Amino acid sequence: MIPLGLPPLLLFVGALICLCLAGRPVWARRVGVSTALVGAAAGWAPAWTTLFAGRALAEQWAWPLPMGSVALRLDPLAALFALPILLLTAVAAVYGGEYFGGSGAGPHGESVGPDLTWFWYNCLTGSMVLAILAADAMLFLLAWEAMSLASFFLVVHEHGKPEVRHAGWLYLVATHVGAAFLLAFFALLGNAAGSLDYPSLGRAALGPVAGAAAFCLALLGFGTKAGFVPLHVWLPEAHPAAPSPVSAVMSGVMIKTGLYGLLRALTFLGPPPAWWGWCLVAVGAVSGVLGVLFALAQHDVKRLLAYHSVENVGIITIGFGVGLLGAAYHWPVVAFLGMAGGLLHVVNHALFKGLLFLGAGAAARQAGTREIDRLGGLLRRMPVTGVTFIVGSAAICGLPPLNGFVSELLVYLGAFHLLVGDPAVTAISAVVGVAAAAALALIGGLALACFSKACGVIFLGEPRSAGAAGAVEVGPAMRWPMLFLAAACLGVALTAPWLLPGLERAAAVVVPGSPTGNGAATLSAAAAWAAGPVALAASASAGLLVLFLTLVGYRQALLRRRPVGRAVTWDCGYAAPTPRMQYTASSFADPLSRLFGAVLRTRRRLLPPVGLFPESASFASDTPDVSRERLFGPGFARFEAALARLRWLQHGRLNLYILAIVAALVVALAWAAR
Repeated sequence: MIPLGLPPLLLFVGALICLCLAGRPVWARRVGVSTALVGAAAGWAPAWTTLFAGRALAEQWAWPLPMGSVALRLDPLAALFALPILLLTAVAAVYGGEYFGGSGAGPHGESVGPDLTWFWYNCLTGSMVLAILAADAMLFLLAWEAMSLASFFLVVHEHGKPEVRHAGWLYLVATHVGAAFLLAFFALLGNAAGSLDYPSLGRAALGPVAGAAAFCLALLGFGTKAGFVPLHVWLPEAHPAAPSPVSAVMSGVMIKTGLYGLLRALTFLGPPPAWWGWCLVAVGAVSGVLGVLFALAQHDVKRLLAYHSVENVGIITIGFGVGLLGAAYHWPVVAFLGMAGGLLHVVNHALFKGLLFLGAGAAARQAGTREIDRLGGLLRRMPVTGVTFIVGSAAICGLPPLNGFVSELLVYLGAFHLLVGDPAVTAISAVVGVAAAAALALIGGLALACFSKACGVIFLGEPRSAGAAGAVEVGPAMRWPMLFLAAACLGVALTAPWLLPGLERAAAVVVPGSPTGNGAATLSAAAAWAAGPVALAASASAGLLVLFLTLVGYRQALLRRRPVGRAVTWDCGYAAPTPRMQYTASSFADPLSRLFGAVLRTRRRLLPPVGLFPESASFASDTPDVSRERLFGPGFARFEAALARLRWLQHGRLNLYILAIVAALVVALAWAAR
């Protein structure tokens, strides 16, 4: 059996080797990619075995630091989160080997030092794996801090740009505000348990008020990392600033560590009251709807995808909320459907969001811009990138025969069972079920509109810039990761019935009941019931795939012996149509932006045509983040103004600074002696 500590150890050792190879970027790249692959391979087998065999693995070593130990534990819940982390980081590393190149130049020609990039990349991967494996709060917080710092240095990869530095500092502040809530959460639990190891925290006796406070602290602390609205403000700034393989990892799996932490916190707090489920459904619905609305209004393709991360975190949280309601009301079918749907969407989102960020990075790298309105016509020039991006777009919209359809189906079924699954259903649970289903339907429709805009404007039509006109397909090291993730999106949908046992074991860690007790037995019955709809969905997906392949083959057979020519489409009488006659991202999304104008607060700039033969006309729109401009911006401005009144303390007299430090030490010693 592979030791649990081996994967993070390999990743950290590889990171140190990359650091030692400063000035030799080709070798740093080779070591960085190889380490990511070896670390993923070392962790994949125990994680897969644990998830589907149900055996938890544990290791522990003493360490000299107080209040902690190197305690590692891999149970089915940790294994389910570890698998996409290991997979996506390995795939993104292969992609990054070509994306960064070996000459020290970034995708836009700026010298960025890929040796340090690979050092921070493997530190990020190792710290994520260590945070998932940690079975001690002190070790978890150390891994959490390492993950935050490593991702910060990756976000500021192109630190010569002011907007990149701004995004990095915003992310660093946000992640440490969240960490402050986590410190309070673990302090509250540790004080009640007398220890910081996970088994002791699970036995902590908290009253209703303390339990509610602990839940709120966990929701705020882990929700900041996950990107719950309105705590998401760092996310649409940091993800576009980071290099595309890093954006894929941050969006696909790093923000999921926040969801993992929230679920792990629930295992410490005992049986959940119903209002916890209501709260998660509400948070998920607001995050999902607002995330997709703001995504629809974006013109930067990576910023658009970043807001879709907020949307999909909302879908996952709706599932978790439905699952908690099932646990609170002792409805095992609802508990399984909600929790399993959310957990499966964790895996699915890692696959299709990683694919979309890699595709967006390839398009931006070859065209020299991320602005949607400066792209266009890339499907003919970059067919592999275009087709795989379209596959990812269909998957994120929840369309069959791809994986997003199956996980959202489970969450839908859980919401419907809140209405009809139990004769004793209460009025409030019925309202929550209706709200959850309505939010999912609205999110799905808006996501379809958003990706119709993205795919149509970026990949169809004519190029809107010289960079887009000169774009060519990326090399094999960037193509194959995208093809692999696209195939994985299809593979998960087709094999979904065989994934239910692993989802059942992971859900049993969160909902009440031990793996051998009544909780797991009822979950097994619920999983057996869910096997029918999931098998039907998988069969329908397989049927659609066969139908599609048959039609493609039939078309090829019909055209094989016929001459095939190309002609322009109907051009409305224009002798020479130009790209300016095509829909832009702003004009495509404007009808829906106006419909939700009270929420989006979109700013429009219109230069209408004047006269019979107008020389020019234009329309542009800009949608700033409301949470940032209306909530955090004014709040932090007032906070800064209040702190400015204390600047008189910065008088520059060293002796007074030392006196203040000594006074603080005296007070601390007096308090300790007391």
